[in-house]
Formats: sequence, structure tokens, C-alpha cells
Amino acid sequence: MAIKQSSVGIVKTQYADIGELKLESGDILPNVRLAYETYGKLNRDKSNAVLVFHALTGDAHAAGKHRKTSRKSGWYDLAIGPKKTFDTNKLFVICINVLGGCRGTTGPSSINPKTKRQYGLDFPEISIRDIVRTQKKLITQLGIKKLFCITGGSMGGMLAIQWLSDYPDSANCAIAIACTAREHPFALAFNDIGRKAIMNDLDWQKGNYYGKGVPKKGLSLARQIGHVTYLSPDTFERKFGRERRKRQKGAKFGAEFEVQKYLNYQGKLFVKRFDANSYLYLTGAVDNFDLTEGGKKQLPRVFAGIKAKFLLVSFTSDWLYPPQQVEEIYTGLAEAGVPVVYRKIDLPYGHDAFLVYNNTLGNAMIDFLDGESKTAGIR
Repeated sequence: MAIKQSSVGIVKTQYADIGELKLESGDILPNVRLAYETYGKLNRDKSNAVLVFHALTGDAHAAGKHRKTSRKSGWYDLAIGPKKTFDTNKLFVICINVLGGCRGTTGPSSINPKTKRQYGLDFPEISIRDIVRTQKKLITQLGIKKLFCITGGSMGGMLAIQWLSDYPDSANCAIAIACTAREHPFALAFNDIGRKAIMNDLDWQKGNYYGKGVPKKGLSLARQIGHVTYLSPDTFERKFGRERRKRQKGAKFGAEFEVQKYLNYQGKLFVKRFDANSYLYLTGAVDNFDLTEGGKKQLPRVFAGIKAKFLLVSFTSDWLYPPQQVEEIYTGLAEAGVPVVYRKIDLPYGHDAFLVYNNTLGNAMIDFLDGESKTAGIR
């Protein structure tokens, strides 16, 4: 299978040990390891680095393929590569699997050095800030003092705004898409139901299922619940309508409609690649994310001192993190005196529009990056 000329080609996941990490909770994680991938070349003065944050269930494999025979490219392959939005002819792009994940970075499925078994629920609670701190450690290890750009959608957008809130002079620019400064009750409710689906699966065994089987039914159901929030009512109508499937003889309340078949398929795929405990920990980190600290801080105060220029993007059909939540971030940045551009894009795909790469979103990002590249002297 030939790889397209515009692809970054065959890539390899790398690993970095960043040592001991003290978490916001006060707990300490020893020997934290991060999985990451890079695309393009770091220039001589290390000024062309872009850090791409993945969303909730993503990973470090953002572009290219691991093997020529791989069926799928990285999750952001449409945007990363030669002459693409993040042009690897001039940019050095980094994507790091988040702390608490299950794709090579330390998480609940990793071996606890004290017990020599998987952490399970002995893994400490983590926060969005904890994830940011681990990635900052790796960027420092790579010898990069200041990033050209940081970017991400959904949870990735949260990581971007948390990053610059904590390290206000660490990037020239930032792109945050379909995100929020704090989750609202609607999103909290869906994440809670998803976690209950996992924990009510008898195979979950209070998180100690490693080597004994996987809570497939609960994890699949959690994914299906979440997936409904990622799309829009219009997308469901367009893709499935009320199209029916042939009911199996004697079956009741099964996959009678095409939309049911689709959700079942998404659930089965997810079980093959993701860890149930990681889902619990990462949705917990997202739920607890709140830049206002429960209303104690106003966003302009949180954003004060940020030097980077922002591009914020929302989608009219996003009902998980709707435009008004992105606009709250925009107002906070503007009132703090941070240079910010906001684009509300009319696309029908729902929250996942940030992954459905298209010309409307792409052109907004390209225009922004071209202008910032010239300012930073990156050619």
C-alpha cells in the first residue's frame, strides 16, 4: 500500500522518561513515561516546534503510518504533513499521549513499581494541569524553550488554554477548537453515565480486571453514550434517518435500525484499543477542569500575562461544548488584553467537526498560521 506523497511517511512512536511527578492531589507518581511522535525537523534555533494535543481517547499517533501495510493513518493526518496546515516542510510537530492514557504513557494499566502489578484504581487521580506539566517536562527535555504554536480540540483545547495559563510566555500562538473553560452540567451528566456503564459491568471487578478479561459491555456502552454527544442531530438524520435493518428471527429490541448498528460498531472498535480505567480517569480529569476554580477566579485574571496570540474556533452544531462556551473564553482573553481571533463556523457535524477536516476550518487555521509564521520568522 503506497503512502501518499503529502504524507509524513512511516513514523515511529518514541518514549521518554520524565522522572517523578508530584500531582495536584499531592500524590506522587514515580518514573513517569510518555509516548510521543514527531514529524518534520526541528530547526537550528528550535523555534519551529508545534505541540498538538489530542482529544479524550486519542493518542500520540497523529500523522503518517507505523507500517506501509497499516490501514489507517494518524488521527490528524489530513492536517499534518508537507504543504498541509501544519506544514512539516517548515514546522516540527509533536504529539504526546496524555498522562493516564493507555497508549504507551503511564496510566492505570501501567505496572505499579510497588506491587509489580497494574495500578488499576491504585493509580492516583489526575488533572488537566497534571497532564500539561508532564508534557512541559518533555518539551524542556527536547531543548525547546518556546513553542511556535500549541493546538488542540475538545480536551486538547482545554490542555492548550491550561498550558498558556500556567506558562504564559511559552508559545507564540495557540489554536483552541471546540473547548470550554469548565464543563457544564450537560457534559458532566453524559460522562457520569459513561463511567457508571463501565463500573456496573461485572467484569470491571473494581478496576482489577487486568489478566482476567475486559469489561467489554460497559466500555462499549460508555463509548456509544459519548459518541452520541460528538455528532449532531443533523448528522444522525443525514447518515441514518430511520433506515431499518433486517431483524434477526426471534430477536426483540436488538439492532433494528441502522443507527443502532453504527453505535454498536463504534463500541466494538473502542474496546479493542482503549482501557476502561483510562476512560474513567480521563473523563474525571475533564469533568474537574475549571479555570475559574469554582468561580473563585475570573477568566481575565486567569489569562492575564499570556503573550501568545489565540485563534478560537466553535461550531454552530456542537451541542457538547456549544459556541457560547468558546465565546466565554474569547471574552476572558480579550478582557485580559490577549490578542485573540474568534471564528464561529457553520458546519453540520457537531462536536467532532474539529476532526472532520474541511476547507472552512482549514482555511481559518492556515490564514492564522501563515500570519504568525511570518511574525516569528519561520519560512
